[in-house]
Amino acid sequence: MNKETQQESSRRNFLKNTGRAAMVSSLAGISIPQVHAAENNTIQLALIGCGARGIGAAANALIVKRGPVKLVAMADVFPNRIENGLKYLNRGIKASWDRTTSAGLGDRIDVPPERRFVGFDAYRNAMDCLKSGDIAIFATPPAFRWVHFGYAIKKGLNVFMEKPLASDGPTARRMLKQAEESKAKNLKVGVGLMSRHSRSIQELHDRIAHGEIGDIFLLRAYRLIGPLSTAFSTRWPGKPSELLWQIQRFHSFIWASGGCFNDFYIHVIDNSCWMKNAWPEKASGVGGRHYRSDADGKPYVDQNFDTYSVEYTFADGAKLMLEGRCMAGCYYNHSSCAQGTKGAAVISKSGDCGAPSSTYKTHTFKRSDMIWQSKTAPDQLSPYNNEWNDLVDAVRNDKPYNEVKKGVEASVVCNMGRKAAHTGRIITFDEMLNCKQEYAPGVDKFTMDSAPPVKAHDDGTYPVPQPGIITKREY
Repeated sequence: MNKETQQESSRRNFLKNTGRAAMVSSLAGISIPQVHAAENNTIQLALIGCGARGIGAAANALIVKRGPVKLVAMADVFPNRIENGLKYLNRGIKASWDRTTSAGLGDRIDVPPERRFVGFDAYRNAMDCLKSGDIAIFATPPAFRWVHFGYAIKKGLNVFMEKPLASDGPTARRMLKQAEESKAKNLKVGVGLMSRHSRSIQELHDRIAHGEIGDIFLLRAYRLIGPLSTAFSTRWPGKPSELLWQIQRFHSFIWASGGCFNDFYIHVIDNSCWMKNAWPEKASGVGGRHYRSDADGKPYVDQNFDTYSVEYTFADGAKLMLEGRCMAGCYYNHSSCAQGTKGAAVISKSGDCGAPSSTYKTHTFKRSDMIWQSKTAPDQLSPYNNEWNDLVDAVRNDKPYNEVKKGVEASVVCNMGRKAAHTGRIITFDEMLNCKQEYAPGVDKFTMDSAPPVKAHDDGTYPVPQPGIITKREY
């Protein structure tokens, strides 16, 4: 296993370890009023979604350099994730993927049992523990993002939400409207597209904007990795409920997350489009399902393709070529680059936004042709930490800060590429944004007894894309 694969494995390991327990009934909880941040200079946090990324985001938040923060409430549909997450934070974190290192964070955590909420309405209880000026963290499967964001806007809370933000047209349009509502209330909202907070990529963006490599005509983005996280699932074991099991395995289901395409590829797509300062107008793509069983021969039943190749086209004819693969035994490439009329650039050397970034006077990417290579201060190396420092700085100093619109647009670009591959059709940005099909209607009304948005066939498999056969929908 190479270094990058080990880092990915480390990042996802917590989710694997905390997603196994069966669901239990909701805990009774009492919302305890908290002191406004302005009164004692402490910003309080409520974490909604306590899996790997949620706990990672909380850790990044708790070590910010912009003044004291404290975690005061947690919510999830799985109680073991709350308990294991608290143990993880109290024990201390060393995460190689984002350079987060901390001793135990116990002095910044105050989440007694009465502020640990379980169930589909737990997000309300957790946010009710906050007051204006505090921050709610959303790290549940993306299908729930608009539901939680709507309540945060109603409560007047600042927000950090993980990507992606939408997997279909109706939810994307809903969130664009919410973006305007949150701006009107002067709420500060961060979105977990951390490439935008990589200091090396920020400097590269400035250099490209000033013409260092000329006009970009080609961008290339790769995430060629092994099987990862919950993207590949064997048959539902019968417990917990089919809905809760799909939420545990959310990368396997398009309704819950947009599948592996949206969750795994959005960063290299986003940082590539950022260099162009534009979103592509249309996409065409191909993909396929190949080795569809685990090491024990149990067939995979998820809705993902194993390979994707998408050609995005910008208004000026420039292209973004995306290659994605989740297959063992193949060569590894997780990077992004740009090619222009005067030279080329490495955006991410390795990973979603791995430094250093660099520019070249030719298209060979030879070191002898290098113009510039980024050098980042040690305390600025983690874009995960940077995005939290930037958000908290905006909260404390009342700076304009709202990343929702570009987060939705990045998600739409992912959706159009995924749908192009899944249907075998050319999909435009406008078609994807204005599509009427919603994959998880009624997600805001889910209960523990709800049926899942997609149900298994008698053989345990789920509907899968069939390009050229099913063309109006993805499955």
